[in-house]
Amino acid sequence: MDISRTSAAPPPKQPDEPAAAPVKGQAVHRGDKLFRGLSRGSGITLLVIMAAIAAFLTYRASLAISKDSVNFLTAFEWNPQGDPPAFGIGVLAFGTVVSSVIAMVIAVPVAVGIALFISHYAPRKLAAPLAYVIDLLAAVPSIIYGLWGALFLVPYLDGLTSWLDEFLGWTTVFEMSNPGSPARSIFTVGILLAIMILPIITNVTREVFLQAPKMYEEAALALGATRWEVIRMSVLPFGRSGIISASMLGLGRALGETMAVATVLSPGFLFSLHLLDAGSGTFAQNIAAKFNEADDFGRDALIASGLVLFVITLLVNGAARYIIGRRKEYSGANA
Repeated sequence: MDISRTSAAPPPKQPDEPAAAPVKGQAVHRGDKLFRGLSRGSGITLLVIMAAIAAFLTYRASLAISKDSVNFLTAFEWNPQGDPPAFGIGVLAFGTVVSSVIAMVIAVPVAVGIALFISHYAPRKLAAPLAYVIDLLAAVPSIIYGLWGALFLVPYLDGLTSWLDEFLGWTTVFEMSNPGSPARSIFTVGILLAIMILPIITNVTREVFLQAPKMYEEAALALGATRWEVIRMSVLPFGRSGIISASMLGLGRALGETMAVATVLSPGFLFSLHLLDAGSGTFAQNIAAKFNEADDFGRDALIASGLVLFVITLLVNGAARYIIGRRKEYSGANA
């Protein structure tokens, strides 16, 4: 038999494989379509809710502002029941902004320090319980903070306010018009708000610091950098966006805090640059204190002040997103 003329057996024929479905940039499976629809619907629902809130506040506010006899944005009085009605948000805007600024100045550095300690300095046996305690503080109701502030913080701040009046009274800001009066002032409210927003800022910042790339830290340590140099060169640049976001979350709570401020702050509607004097107001505190006793027109006036707070909150959050989006180094990609 001539072996050279023998042909090799052909390979077995493989079954025809189904052609892949063309991809057109859209979901193919039913689950993907359902998830896409639910996600889109959730986003649209949120926008509708925000638009409905804005429309309601704008409509009710226009009813009151149209009958206001003074400038609503600059007047320092609140008398919707007067004849003619006279009410403005000058005192409320000042109290809200100043108390929130005091809270942020105190809370942000302390929160960043605590977050760095938990994430990079504390031993594991201490870091886990400390983080758990801070998480619990974020869940404490506002009224509990208010009662603690009124019964404990206010009496123990008398010494601090007296010291500030004695040594820093020349600045006018820390001058007391009535020395010896209880520390129910915007300054006390700022300290209480700082304590309240501290857990929020700390928790978010800590989680961002824990996500910092370990290879950058190890590379810096291999080059002989100290622990602080590692944090300054790799951790803090990476966590800037997280610090800004956490700060805005804390600022949002400080701007809209109601019960704690109403419990600590002395009722009054006085504009004063002396932060240690009692008697001022914030938007949320004024609404909570006067809503029940107000008539329909007075409630419309309070809703008008709520609209201003709503706009301020949106502007603050929008400014934060703009800063993060404009500064690429805040994203952490170039850490």
